[in-house]
Amino acid sequence: MLRHEFQPGRLVAGAFLTFAGVVYAGDAGGLWDTPWFAVIPMVVGGLCLAGATGVMAHAIRSRRGPGRHTPTEATGSDTRI
Repeated sequence: MLRHEFQPGRLVAGAFLTFAGVVYAGDAGGLWDTPWFAVIPMVVGGLCLAGATGVMAHAIRSRRGPGRHTPTEATGSDTRI
């Protein structure tokens, strides 16, 4: 499995969208009554918070320098014929 860079903004956005889905599922299941306009502030607030988190993560990551990346091998420039 290939490793990827951790992106906390996407984690926050996914958490808020999952929460909005749970709210709608609870309303559809009859557990509680949710007004139609209640989810809009949750989603917009979550996306704004995710954007701010992404900007902060990018600022922190760019300030720290290149990181722990290993140099990649040449893809074919040193092949012999």
